[in-house]
Order: sequence, then C-alpha cells, then structure tokens
Amino acid sequence: MSNPLAGRVALVTGVSRRPGIGFAIARRLLADGASVLIHSFSEHDAQQPWGADPGGMSAVIEELGGVGQRLQHIDVDLGNPDAPGHVVAHAVKTFGALDILVVNHAHSSDQSLETVTPGELDRAWAVNARAAVLLAQAFSERHDDARPGGRVVLLTSGQHLAPMPKELPYAISKGAVHQATRTLADALADRGITVNAINPGPVDTGWPSAELRERLRPAFPGGRWGRPEDIAAIVGWIVSEDSAWMTGQVINAEGGFRRQSVG
Repeated sequence: MSNPLAGRVALVTGVSRRPGIGFAIARRLLADGASVLIHSFSEHDAQQPWGADPGGMSAVIEELGGVGQRLQHIDVDLGNPDAPGHVVAHAVKTFGALDILVVNHAHSSDQSLETVTPGELDRAWAVNARAAVLLAQAFSERHDDARPGGRVVLLTSGQHLAPMPKELPYAISKGAVHQATRTLADALADRGITVNAINPGPVDTGWPSAELRERLRPAFPGGRWGRPEDIAAIVGWIVSEDSAWMTGQVINAEGGFRRQSVG
C-alpha cells in the first residue's frame, strides 16, 4: 500500500530543525499519507550550541510541503502545564481527530552532579517527563475509539544502558519516560491504543563536534552514526497497522552501537 496512513492524523512534537529527528518523522508520516500537526519551540534550539534552524520555522514548514490541508504548525513551550492539552486540542480542532501522538521533543541539559541546579532539574522534568504524560492524558481524552489503531510513541534515551554523568537532569527525566511506557500502555490497552518508546541512540542531528563524530564512528558496526531517517522509519512501522500486537515496549534502535568500545 502506497499510503498506509491515509486518513490518519498525527501530532509530532519537537519539529523545529530540518536536521532533527522530529522533522524526519513528520516527513515520513506525511509521505505515508497522514495529516500532521507539527509542534515546535524554537526558542529552546536558539539557546543550544547547535542553534535554531538557519532558515527558521518557515524553512522547516516549506520543506515539509508548506502549511495546507495535511500540514499545520503550532509553536508553544511544553514546559507550561497547560500546553500539552492545548496542543492536542489544537490538533483535534484542526483536523477533526487525532490517531497518532509522537512525543519527540526534549529539553537538553549539560549539568553534572557537581553543577546541577534545582531549576534545571525542574525544567527537565517539566518538559521531558511531565509533558509526555500530559500529552498522553490529553490524547486519551480526545481520541475517538471508533477510529481504530490509536498510537502513542515516546522517545527516550540511552540512560538505561550506560551512565550519562554530564547530562544528569536529562537522564533522570528521560528515565522517567522509559519507566512510564509500560504503565501508560496498560492504561490504554483495553481501548486498542498502543504505547511504545524508542531509544534512538546517538543520532547525528548536527549536534556532535567533528572530533566526537569521528571518535564514536567506529563504535557503530555500520561505520556511521544513526540518521534521523533511521528513526523515522521505525516510527513509521510503530504507527502502522502492522505493529498492532506490540505495546509497552522500549526499543533500542541504535544500529548495534557498542558503548563498551568507546574510550
């Protein structure tokens, strides 16, 4: 089938940079026939070393085909406790339904145990973990069970596979997302809604330095870092009908990344 998601409606959070995973996921779902509301919070990227998309959100939207019948956009800070419900409600109002929720956004943090602050712990929790649960809650409240095949996809990290000492708030908050996956899946299973998570491992979205990119490259059996399209392909399967028998799982989609070989 050329358009396996025809007639389906998706919300993808964290779509603010063309090299990003969220952009690749949105592009894949659109190509598969879904209507997509993309969420961004460009202010976060502007504060990070990699920066916001050079072309701004207008370039991101244009490369996805432009705002129209199957693509809409909303920019909001998901650290606001009211924002997750607002974004989900906007998706339903815009497209008339919501079948797929992809929680891709993240608040990055470079604080260690020595430097961690209460404010950064709270911010990482609010954006990464609390917003994920509130998005799932809003999706649950707004999803029309007469439309079969509801899907929730969370993105976690590799914090369960190895320490992340320089990213303590991030690791803690993403660990919460990981641990919530099975419980959220159980809460929605009787309604035919699946909940799964993906740990994408190291993906080159433009954030690594040239030195880090080369140093980690041999740790990948394929000789290359993960690409956003690699993760988008897995999301494409998880939200399809073919994945209906899988729920409550955290998938390590890392291309065989060998942490033990990294010096």
